[in-house]
Amino acid sequence: MSAVVLVGAQWGDEGKGKITDFLAERADCVVRYQGGSNAGHTVEVQNEKFMLHLIPSGILYPNTLCVVGNGVVVDMGKLIEEIQGLQARGIDTGNLCISFRAPLVLPYHKKLDEIEDRKSCIGTTKRGIGPAYADKINRTGFRLGDLVVDRDGFKERFKQQVEDKNRIIQELYGEAGFDYKELLDQLLSQIEFLKPYLADTSLLVHNAIKEGKRVLFEGAQGTLLDIDHGTYPYVTSSNPTAGGACVGTGIGPTCINQVIGVVKAYTTRVGEGPFPTELTDELGETLRQKGVEFGTTTGRPRRCGWLDAVILRYAVRINGLTDLAITKLDVLDSFETIKICVAYRYDGQLLEEFPENLAILGKCEPVYIEVPGWQQDITGVTSYEELPANAKAYIEKIEELTGVKQALVAVGPKRSQTIVSRQIFD
Repeated sequence: MSAVVLVGAQWGDEGKGKITDFLAERADCVVRYQGGSNAGHTVEVQNEKFMLHLIPSGILYPNTLCVVGNGVVVDMGKLIEEIQGLQARGIDTGNLCISFRAPLVLPYHKKLDEIEDRKSCIGTTKRGIGPAYADKINRTGFRLGDLVVDRDGFKERFKQQVEDKNRIIQELYGEAGFDYKELLDQLLSQIEFLKPYLADTSLLVHNAIKEGKRVLFEGAQGTLLDIDHGTYPYVTSSNPTAGGACVGTGIGPTCINQVIGVVKAYTTRVGEGPFPTELTDELGETLRQKGVEFGTTTGRPRRCGWLDAVILRYAVRINGLTDLAITKLDVLDSFETIKICVAYRYDGQLLEEFPENLAILGKCEPVYIEVPGWQQDITGVTSYEELPANAKAYIEKIEELTGVKQALVAVGPKRSQTIVSRQIFD
């Protein structure tokens, strides 16, 4: 049995798509377990760049089964667009399976998301993710399977929901609502396209694990964006942490063998909320430009700062990380010295653990150590031994501060620019 969960150990954008793509070559099955089209995974293969939002990164391998689990909220229009975009580039999508239980993101969800974001300034992607998850929890949402198995029941419930959502949109916010018949026709057309991809994915994944196949669970966003364990309310609406892989796919926790935390060699975040190591000066802009730190989904510039080991220790604890995959190490190539936050200072106290309260985090000052940079190009390095001594020392300091060893190090965006220290899926 070999089942591995891949999670983001920071605020998302750690490079999970690249690492998933790299590991998918050895995986029999890649499973996406939460989030929706708010995710953005960029994969570079040779001279081609693929930007994926709903489809697992393993889709680029024709013999790898790719699964969209029940924990993913699905915008059918976006999913169809993504499938057709891949097909137009010669990628076979016949290895894609989508859960009957996956909740639908509907046009009124996106409208409500956009309206709410104007009021709250949380910084959402306006893709309707939060309202779709809210309807799921309120038990007023819809699943993909509803359009296939119980179409008459769906139509009746859907008509009522459109009326209810229009009442909110029109009466409360004074904006235009939606036409039930128009939306219904659109959904019925979309489900016909997607019907061949629908399956009982929980059973598929269970059987794959039972048969000893290598299964990779792919999360979106990151630990600090988890609805329960992130910097609430500046979080996503699902559980990107390792526990989300179980509920988001329908497999038990005893099936998981490894949990890999993807760690960017510095720290970034998109949207609002406290960010203790943020650099708002020229150094921060240098990181942004060198790292091409602009959102895959929104294009928004990411906030950049030094590596935060307090956050990483928290991610290790929350996810039960067994290994690290360190990405974008090459972005630090030109720095003479590099800082790492090892603790926070708050109200005269030294905090070595991540605080529970957002108000406390917002007032924390980072406590740094400095390490020497390596000041040479590492993008062509193919083995850990070939890395400059100071680059290896930086990695080893991260291992020391987190208590977890690295298994992979990325020195560039391409699939080939990945150094393997320890094999996954042995």
